[in-house]
Amino acid sequence: MAKAQFEIPAELIRQMNDLEHNTEKMMGEMVEAGAKTVLAKIQENAPAAMKKDAELMQCLGTTKVYKTPSDDGINVKVGFSGYFSNQDGQRTPAALVANVFEYGRSTSPYPKQPFMRKSFNKTAITKAMEEVQKKYIKED
Repeated sequence: MAKAQFEIPAELIRQMNDLEHNTEKMMGEMVEAGAKTVLAKIQENAPAAMKKDAELMQCLGTTKVYKTPSDDGINVKVGFSGYFSNQDGQRTPAALVANVFEYGRSTSPYPKQPFMRKSFNKTAITKAMEEVQKKYIKED
């Protein structure tokens, strides 16, 4: 019977051990870096009318990093949440106003001004996530 023997470099074993212990932390930081990239792009791409209302823009944010119970995925949500006082002093849901800017309304003179979809640039998100990954996976 044939016999084979393999030697794995000690550096590779060390990298694998580091990853085993730090994977969840690394993934959380990667997702958070991607979310910060998207958040900055949303603030940059927001229509001028939205940028004027500082209270509305304060409703834009991210959630904490969380794990989904169904598939153990690591996620962060980016978007508008909460209420703000509009020009008339009425409390208005920020997500509703953002939706009107994004998709427009057929019954009133609000044309659509898509800014959210443009903000999800896969290349920029991937680059931000890979920068975090480089901190954890050091190639000598």
